[in-house]
Amino acid sequence: MRNKLAMALCLISMVGICEVGIGGNQDRTSAPVGDEDGFFGTTSGSWEPEAAAGFPAPVEKTGQKISYGARDDGMLRKGVAWPKPRFKDNENGTVTDKLTGLIWLKDACCGKFWATDATGQNARNWDSALTAAKKLESGACELTDGSVAGNWRLPNKKELESLIHIGFYNPALPNRAGTGKWTDGNPFSGVQSYYYWLSSTVAFNTVYVWVADLGSGFVGYNEKGSTFFVWPVRGGQ
Repeated sequence: MRNKLAMALCLISMVGICEVGIGGNQDRTSAPVGDEDGFFGTTSGSWEPEAAAGFPAPVEKTGQKISYGARDDGMLRKGVAWPKPRFKDNENGTVTDKLTGLIWLKDACCGKFWATDATGQNARNWDSALTAAKKLESGACELTDGSVAGNWRLPNKKELESLIHIGFYNPALPNRAGTGKWTDGNPFSGVQSYYYWLSSTVAFNTVYVWVADLGSGFVGYNEKGSTFFVWPVRGGQ
């Protein structure tokens, strides 16, 4: 009865071919089992790499290469491969991430972001961190890039997370080539294995803002009145 009904509906809708089986109509809308291996298929049996779909924001590899369990991140190493080298030192106080196109202040622990900045240290509360990044300009923090106040900003949650290499800790950052752990000056200087401010406020309680611990790679949240480090960025979409 079910098969007859399906055939009747098919004829009524003027569909030329209607594939009917014991389980009913064939579902052409879902990819077959095995999609987790990085491919998707069609009912014709052809298979294409996921990259062919042209997703606008592909996810990069995490950097983890040691496997601790079957089909874990260290075994599969999913994501977009990092450029080699990953970073370019622009020799003007900035470093370009060739994966994202973002331009980072080379000095991740600058203490004076503009001429009259009297704080005397990098660590400050969130409002002061926003101001520090906004007022940063060429001539401060060893910058010679010609940037002016307003070009720089605090990174958002996803931007700073994109730098993290979870195969390392203290800090969880890669070197210039992207093949090893960060060391001072390669490519950044002054990176602290501690929390850095992000510009993204927590949705469920706006007293809090997201922060990234570059020591462990952990991203959490804390009160905006706390004192954490500032690492400005510019560029992006």
